[in-house]
Amino acid sequence: MMEEAVWFVLVGVLLIFMAVASGLITRLPLTGAMIYLAVGVVVGPACLGLVRVDLAGHAWPLSVIAEAGLVISLFSVGMHLRVRLRDRLWHLPLRLGVLAMALTATLMAVFAWAIGEPPGVALFLAAALSPTDPVLANELRVREAGDDEPVRFALSGEGGLNDGAALPFALVGLALCGAQVGRVQSAGALLVSLLWGMAGALLIGTVLAVLCVRVIFNLRTRYGETVGLDGFIALGLMSVTYGAAELAHAYAFVAVFAAGVALRHEELRATGDRRPAEALENVHLSEHAEVAKDPRRAHAWLAESMTGFTLEIERLAEFSLLLLIGCMVSAHWQDMLQWRPLLYACVLIFIARPVAVFAAMAGSTANGQQRRLMAWVGIRGVGTFYYAVWGIDQAGDVLRAVLPVALDAIVLSVILHGATAGYAMSHYFQRKDTVNTG
Repeated sequence: MMEEAVWFVLVGVLLIFMAVASGLITRLPLTGAMIYLAVGVVVGPACLGLVRVDLAGHAWPLSVIAEAGLVISLFSVGMHLRVRLRDRLWHLPLRLGVLAMALTATLMAVFAWAIGEPPGVALFLAAALSPTDPVLANELRVREAGDDEPVRFALSGEGGLNDGAALPFALVGLALCGAQVGRVQSAGALLVSLLWGMAGALLIGTVLAVLCVRVIFNLRTRYGETVGLDGFIALGLMSVTYGAAELAHAYAFVAVFAAGVALRHEELRATGDRRPAEALENVHLSEHAEVAKDPRRAHAWLAESMTGFTLEIERLAEFSLLLLIGCMVSAHWQDMLQWRPLLYACVLIFIARPVAVFAAMAGSTANGQQRRLMAWVGIRGVGTFYYAVWGIDQAGDVLRAVLPVALDAIVLSVILHGATAGYAMSHYFQRKDTVNTG
């Protein structure tokens, strides 16, 4: 009972501190992810010992928790990308989220194999290290729905795409490790799985989101029903989309991201060039029900309500998962200090990521400064953690060595990218303003 009470106090104090000190944190080379990670280390086995359970021995529940956090984040990111699908701006996240991710995975797999890892372990390790996570550095993500700044849009879209795009590499790695993976039985089956995985995910996510929005819109504007509980609708759509994609053997992470994008695109189609904040700027608290039923503003209201809700639970998911990761770091810090995990993390951040981004961006509309910035700030986080614990759950001790590598990559990335992202983005915008006014 005493430990339970301590946990309540600790979590409560930390939440209140983050709310009160948010302004100060944004002015310092700090992020919430750094603080959560540090607190997790302190409460873990290496310091206070409030967490004594070997979390690595509970890979399945950890993978489910990380999976849920990713679903929320991917849907939230998708709902922030308010740009028409035919806009050339989408080429940037596609280059980063698919091509740069595949190049990163290839480079890391070749390096891991070259220094002695078995092929399956090398490939799965590369897949786990490849996804990025812009949620952990707020400076890197779009500010609001309609933010079309190229770097922020590209990095946000990348984080929405590459968690799912890394799955084929992970599945092949598991198969080579001897794990029973139903979707990888031959080269032909893998190709079909890859094509259907992406196409099916985009189709399922889009159809379910459009259907949901149109049903809710008609119920509200014609009959005055289903007003309120937009958060329930958001959670329901995430869950149904993810589950349907899993049942259809499509890439469920991509499906959830596609659902967020499609839902926002429905709002964009209805609202037009005006941002939703402008369409709703004069709405008073007492008018919420009327606005939700107004055909001219119902789409904007639904989209903004769902976006606000998912953003809040996304922050809670980040809080919970970074505390968990910090506890894992506290338990495995000795393994993390071995030369091999540290070398992998350094090669990923300082070599593989920059090389892959510059190669993927060749011939794109991004200028040199934008390419350098994107090459540096590929932050690793929940996606890498998910793949590491999921791999252990699927293959057991064969992939146990992936965990310290993943933790090293996350810690190094959260610290380096978190401390420099604000300065890098500020310098980028200063140069951009100088060029525009020059």
